[in-house]
Amino acid sequence: MSEAFRRRLRALPDFPSDLAVFDPAIAPDDPTLLFKEWFEDALAAGVPQPHAFSLATVGPDGMPSSRMLILKNLDADGWQFASARTSRKGRELVGNPRAAMNFYWSALGRQVRVLGTVVELSAEASARDWAERPAADGGANPAWQLYSLRPVEIEFWQASPDGDHVRHRYALPA
Repeated sequence: MSEAFRRRLRALPDFPSDLAVFDPAIAPDDPTLLFKEWFEDALAAGVPQPHAFSLATVGPDGMPSSRMLILKNLDADGWQFASARTSRKGRELVGNPRAAMNFYWSALGRQVRVLGTVVELSAEASARDWAERPAADGGANPAWQLYSLRPVEIEFWQASPDGDHVRHRYALPA
């Protein structure tokens, strides 16, 4: 069974054959501008949930943990997401406030990695985010926290049909 599964996996295509060409030489100096451009490309291509990303944190035992979240905003405060402070990720961020985000748009052969320090945003911003959730019932959630990842590195990755994938990294001041 293992060998058959391995063959099945190897037979699947990695990426579409008609991928965009990415030239880092013409990328904007501001990585948020490039992210917003790629995000709009994902929307135009019909990528479901282009605002979804994997968030990786590390627990007190040093073991990484990841889960899917939704990007809430991207502004001068950073790359925003929310969760209950009492959740596993909330507890892990208290002990180690560093995390990594990964956006992946397979239809475009693109991913964006964002690494940095996570800070808690204000109680007011957190309450507003809770109230704006699709299932909001008007009640408060005192454990709800809006976080912001402040990047020290952002990497854009564009797949290429020939396997010569393109990476473009931005190193940012901490």
